[in-house]
Amino acid sequence: MTISRATTEKVKDRADIEEVVGDYVPLKRKGQNLWACCPFHNEKSPSFSVSPAKQIYKCFGCGKAGDPIQFVMDIEGIGFNEAIRHLAQKYGIEVEEDQNVTPEAIQAYNERESLYIVLNFAKDFFAKNLMTEEGKSIGLSYFKERGFNQNIIDKFDLGYALDGWDHLHKAAKAAGHSDELLMKAGLILQKEGDANRFYDRFRGRVTFTIHNLGGKPIGFGARILTQDKKQPKYINSPETEVYHKSDILYGIFQAKKSIREKDNCYLVEGYTDVISLHLAGIENVVASSGTSLTENQIKLIKRFSDNITVLYDGDAAGIRASLRGIDMILEGGLNVKAVVFPDGEDPDSYARKVGSAAFTTYLEKNAQDFISFKIGLYAEEASKDPIKQAELIKQVVQSISKIPDPVIRTVYIRQSANLLEIDEDIIQAELNKIYLKGQKDQHFKEQRQEAEAASFVEDLLPVKEEPTSVSKILELQEREMLRLLVSYGFEMVSDDLHVCQYLLQETDELVFETPVYKKILEIYKDALSEGVLPQPEYFLKHDDAEVKREVINMITRRYELSTLWESRFQIFTYHEADDLAKTVYDSILHLKKKVLKKMLEEARMKIKEAEMEKLDEHVLTERLSIYMELKKFQVEIDKQLGIVISF
Repeated sequence: MTISRATTEKVKDRADIEEVVGDYVPLKRKGQNLWACCPFHNEKSPSFSVSPAKQIYKCFGCGKAGDPIQFVMDIEGIGFNEAIRHLAQKYGIEVEEDQNVTPEAIQAYNERESLYIVLNFAKDFFAKNLMTEEGKSIGLSYFKERGFNQNIIDKFDLGYALDGWDHLHKAAKAAGHSDELLMKAGLILQKEGDANRFYDRFRGRVTFTIHNLGGKPIGFGARILTQDKKQPKYINSPETEVYHKSDILYGIFQAKKSIREKDNCYLVEGYTDVISLHLAGIENVVASSGTSLTENQIKLIKRFSDNITVLYDGDAAGIRASLRGIDMILEGGLNVKAVVFPDGEDPDSYARKVGSAAFTTYLEKNAQDFISFKIGLYAEEASKDPIKQAELIKQVVQSISKIPDPVIRTVYIRQSANLLEIDEDIIQAELNKIYLKGQKDQHFKEQRQEAEAASFVEDLLPVKEEPTSVSKILELQEREMLRLLVSYGFEMVSDDLHVCQYLLQETDELVFETPVYKKILEIYKDALSEGVLPQPEYFLKHDDAEVKREVINMITRRYELSTLWESRFQIFTYHEADDLAKTVYDSILHLKKKVLKKMLEEARMKIKEAEMEKLDEHVLTERLSIYMELKKFQVEIDKQLGIVISF
């Protein structure tokens, strides 16, 4: 269902950009704005700016920009209505539905929402099963043996799937959920050869609910408790419309706040590892749930912290097999440490064995940076074999090459040289070989892609003319005039004239060619016709995302002069707002100059066309006359701008 306009306005009025972004990204104040590394792309130097005064965010690296609602849409990967619901829940705003919506819109919304509803039903069903006779003797007994108390069971929505073919299916059908929906949610399977027979996917297993960032159930992991070699120890929900294994981490919903506060994320392998660490008082922990770490999972962690500590079971063979994950984390721009537990122990077993205090101490004392960890892993066998030592050096260099920050790379080169007892130049030479090979591979790849693209375009697409440089310049000048209009239109350029009145009067006959700028100009004029003198905030509340993004780009700047320059050091600088009359006047002249330049180019083309086609001399004379008249206007504008020679 579509959300009512009244609810949307309440959310817009209540949502605070600092609070909303702060739920996902650690912000640091610098000047009037707050800054962070962008959660939407990998970077080491903060270019993501949040303006509490303007209630907007803007990344000067990737270009992402918007208001609190747009931020939730971007970071959660959800639509406008879902973002409004998310913020309404955060701020305790009652959501009112708009009844005037099309059947198609209702169906599209209901399909996704129904999946969440049926998955939540399954979560509650599994939880209730723990209180049955079978659930208490098997499921609850298993959790209690592991030391899981009721608080932790409730916190992670743990449950039990009864040992029968269709307990969940029957209960869900009785509650009104269809077979089709249960299938789409991955909760039931269809009996082979019989389209009318279904059975539960999870049977006779304890269940672990997988939540999305917002806390909604999106899938399940289930562990069998009997020694049955014919069945896998764990089974998981399949990929669905709401559950993508490579995009989520187990425990991220319960951990995100602590990860941000501690500025570190512990990464473990399994569900019970996460829960045991919570019992030990360590909440900044997530699990890859037995699957290989993915790029999207690394990006998910980076939203909350740049630091990650990988916890490894005390199994050397298993550790070596999973080292590729460290290289991926390094490539993702995170700082990596590692902790290895004693032989035969994992985070779950060791936390239960030594207790909360000793476990926390162990993590603090045994965390190693990835270089020390990797070298230590192979040091003993490499010390006795020159070939293996050379291989170790290459592996270490390969990991260092993944680090995007050159300063951190340099530090690790020096550390590696000391630990391996070799010259830094040798490591640097190996690193250069990797980079050179990477550049060659990238060059060949780009050449191949360009050739394929050129062939594809030539065979299938009509040839499109590239926009002329004059058109591009004109577009930039249109943007500049609109920037002044949006930023200062409400200011006075004289005692009785607003900036907007002056700008619009002087450019009334000009036609904007860039679609989005034309749209912004129309919105501005419509507001004036309704008696509203728009300020930037007027556009930030507009429903058109493209308009909001463009206006944000216009009114935000990456760098600001410190107020101390003038207040403390008496260093005074010129600001465009100091003389709006001159700023606006120059902008109008520059815009007219660019329009004339385009008109002159078109006039030249027509003259050339008349000469080539040998048109009537009268036609050629007329076109030359138009060109000369335009040239006079250009010369006059150049004089006013102080330009001696016209280009």
